[in-house]
Amino acid sequence: MDILPHEKPIQEYIKTIEHLKKQSQNTPLFNSEIKKLEQKLIKLKQTVYSELTPWQRIMICRHPSRPHALDFFKSMCDSFVELAGDRTFSDDHAMVGGLAKIDGIKCVVIGQEKGNDTESRVYRNFGMLNPEGFRKAMRLMKLAEKFHLPIVSLLDTPGAYPGLEAEERGQGWAIAQNLRDMARIKTPIIVVVIGEGCSGGALGMGIGDSIGMLEHSYYSVISPEGCASILWKDPSKNIDAASTLKLNAEHLLDLKIIDAIIPEPLGGAHHDPQETFQNVKQFILEQWNIFKNIPAPLLIEQRYLKFRNIGNFLE
Repeated sequence: MDILPHEKPIQEYIKTIEHLKKQSQNTPLFNSEIKKLEQKLIKLKQTVYSELTPWQRIMICRHPSRPHALDFFKSMCDSFVELAGDRTFSDDHAMVGGLAKIDGIKCVVIGQEKGNDTESRVYRNFGMLNPEGFRKAMRLMKLAEKFHLPIVSLLDTPGAYPGLEAEERGQGWAIAQNLRDMARIKTPIIVVVIGEGCSGGALGMGIGDSIGMLEHSYYSVISPEGCASILWKDPSKNIDAASTLKLNAEHLLDLKIIDAIIPEPLGGAHHDPQETFQNVKQFILEQWNIFKNIPAPLLIEQRYLKFRNIGNFLE
């Protein structure tokens, strides 16, 4: 597992403990010292992970071993049948989705997929959607609406693909259409930010009745690097930008941009993916129980008011 810079002191403690265990041969004196070190390790972890800076949390969010959308689908869903294509241009591999059952509840799941190794990341375009990805997502959401199924949308993208061919095929129009149509979908939409929720790429699949966010994910109008390039003309100011953007879960909860913070295991989702899957699944089921009996007209009105009331204003 890749070790993040803030985890190096923890790793040194772990190596020391492992070395002592190999040398100890169950000697009482060694065992006593090992127990003391293990107690110190627990305290060190609690200290390090309770004092994380916004940039350190972004590094956790971008960790190569962090679970992605397909990992969540495979773990949370009793069954999952993937559907492909936007019926207009092609199939966008950065957007995955289909019919699923979560704890026996029939639903449509959609998610932005980054991939787990070099080959899959290239295949998934690093989670950056083309216009056909947004159209594919909307096709599946319309299918959910037709059959009165709830929608679960997992956000994890550094942004919509900014290439010329994407713009030629109507990238901005595809995102705008999704914003409009998601606001009108007559079935519950549950959104979860599981990793990077960046710019219109995330928002194009992020209009929902309830928005949850994993503790160390981030949701922002722009990436810290992009912000630093614009404000300071210096991408190396990304650490300052991360603090300035207020993109962590607790800030967004205060601004009413999200509705709940979903806890992660100590140190991040990659330390215990199964616990993370279970926490997200529990959030989805709780939200479904809240929204399942709300009539469609009232559901849409509540969704509209939710986004109208985002933010804090001084008059």
